[in-house]
Amino acid sequence: MEQYISLAHGDGGELSHRLIRDLFVEAFGDGKAAMFDAAEITLTSQQIAVSTDSFVIKPIFFPGGSIGKLAVAGTVNDLAVSGAKPAFLTCGFVIEEGFSISDLKIIVSDMANEARKTGVSIVAGDTKVVERGSADGVYINTTGIGIYESGIGCSLLFEEGDAIIVTGSIGDHGVAVLAARGELGITVPIESDCASLNRMLGEVLHHSGGVRIMRDPTRGGLATTLVEIAEDFHITMKINEIDLPVKEEVHGVCDLLGFDPLYLANEGKSIIIVSNEEKEKVLDIIREFPEGQDAVIIGSITGKQKGQLLLETPLGSKRLLNRLSGTMFPRIC
Repeated sequence: MEQYISLAHGDGGELSHRLIRDLFVEAFGDGKAAMFDAAEITLTSQQIAVSTDSFVIKPIFFPGGSIGKLAVAGTVNDLAVSGAKPAFLTCGFVIEEGFSISDLKIIVSDMANEARKTGVSIVAGDTKVVERGSADGVYINTTGIGIYESGIGCSLLFEEGDAIIVTGSIGDHGVAVLAARGELGITVPIESDCASLNRMLGEVLHHSGGVRIMRDPTRGGLATTLVEIAEDFHITMKINEIDLPVKEEVHGVCDLLGFDPLYLANEGKSIIIVSNEEKEKVLDIIREFPEGQDAVIIGSITGKQKGQLLLETPLGSKRLLNRLSGTMFPRIC
């Protein structure tokens, strides 16, 4: 196989065929299926969830992951927090002429490994090649299909006293990617939290009937995600600054650069709002998984109708939190 991507890899001819057969089908398929224009999959009569996402992260390799791992985990998590069991993925690649095929192999291998871990099948895909300078290496789009299981899911019925749980430390992904860019001359010994959470969240839903909602706080961070929930469902939430799980390395970078960890991206964390009666049970389930060992309760629902998020400081004062305004830094996922 050639060392670099050429425009001929995208023209539908022999090089396209070999790239798809020897790289993508080899990684994602069983090696036996003919390359039809559509995948045939079997679904049950149950309701399904569909989610799509595009990944343009810079750099494409970062501590704790790659654009390939992120493309699978990101879409799997979107399905999982919706209460669905992820089953199938499709993937589309936009590859720049001159991109290293050895790097592409690593990306595809990362996708295959993550899909294998999560139990989803990558069943269809597409590859396009653009001229040198028209893209930044490689972009990936994934679409996921998940299945809703009868009687299992989020109720969306909020009550005062419901607990707000975050499944681990916040801001790890944002800081890891920022440091990997090397633009600010900082070195931070921290890895992205990039991970698929479907098995952990599936266990929560199977064993607790008190889950109100689950969300993954990616772009915009924890605060933006909670503000969206508060506004969408007209509830008031209060989180306690002293309870926020933030690693010292993340605090250090935020203090140095003027960032707020509440607004940094995460790619392996979930917010779970659960009834007060079920909160300890849910915490115990989450902490059985490596991705949830640092899970904590950070606040609660304090009222209805207003649709706002309040942060209580260690001094007892409260301030209103809003969505992220502007962009801390782009190309984070």
